[in-house]
Amino acid sequence: MADVTDATFATEVVERSNAVAVVVDFWAPWCGPCKTLGPILERAVAAANGAVELAKVNVDENPQTAQAFQVQGIPAVYAMRGGKVVDGFVGAQGEAAVAEFVRRLLPSEQDNEVEALVAAGDEASLRRALELDADHEGAVVGLADLLVAQERGEEALELLERIPESAEARRVAALARTGAGAGAEDMEARLEHLLGRVKADPDARREFVDLLEIMGADDPRTPVYRKRLTAQIF
Repeated sequence: MADVTDATFATEVVERSNAVAVVVDFWAPWCGPCKTLGPILERAVAAANGAVELAKVNVDENPQTAQAFQVQGIPAVYAMRGGKVVDGFVGAQGEAAVAEFVRRLLPSEQDNEVEALVAAGDEASLRRALELDADHEGAVVGLADLLVAQERGEEALELLERIPESAEARRVAALARTGAGAGAEDMEARLEHLLGRVKADPDARREFVDLLEIMGADDPRTPVYRKRLTAQIF
């Protein structure tokens, strides 16, 4: 169970729902039925043994997310899979009804087969996974990553168009457009070379942003070069 905010909802719920079903519980501290439903939801999700996750959104503290879901009354519960709402209900429900709601979100035998194929990670397994689930994010990103390593960038980019944008999809797309394997010094040299052209040249700006995606948010150079990019453009 996680308490989710307006700032973290996109990552902790929308993106996370590409990997596992997420139940979103909209509640407030003053809501009596919410206090009754909350523990029932927690027990039902816990019984799924990790196949379903629970995210709780306090509507008083996170009005933006509540508004996006057009929440009119609470408790309001929605299930998300693949970045989309797939089920939901409003108002308190009993133990049996909530257990059935969660049960409908459990992976099928085909889902389990797809996950096993994605975990195998070789090209044949990933292609078989996509035959079973053409828009499976893990299979798409995994296969695209392999294609980039084989210098088949255009094919990788076409494949990535199947799925919503995510941090990992952006990284692989950036590798497909710019080429893989740049070392730390080469990366900095490329950024420095592009910096003076980013204002007037859209292609240079795209490549600069792609290189930052490849470096990643955890690289200490990334925020430095993002600031330098902003300074050049504005």
